[in-house]
Amino acid sequence: MNQYIVTAYDYTDVDALQRRLDVRPHHFDSARELKALGNFIAGGAILNGEGKMIGSMMLLQFETYEELDAWKQREPYITQRVWETVDVKPFKLAEI
Repeated sequence: MNQYIVTAYDYTDVDALQRRLDVRPHHFDSARELKALGNFIAGGAILNGEGKMIGSMMLLQFETYEELDAWKQREPYITQRVWETVDVKPFKLAEI
């Protein structure tokens, strides 16, 4: 399996936080599906200094880059304009 670190930052418009909160249940459903399939390793919200959610980090794994790309095409935080920027880099989880 190829592993990836996904770092995504939210839009900053006035409706951005509410949009995140509205889409969050669908994002969690997607993450649970990824976990059931063995694609989700870890993830969570990125917070600012005041504890406000401003983005997300996910560690994912897929057999092929095409599977990763397919996930990006259906991820609710992408399709519903929660994440403004999404950076995906190859990653190797340390086995210690």
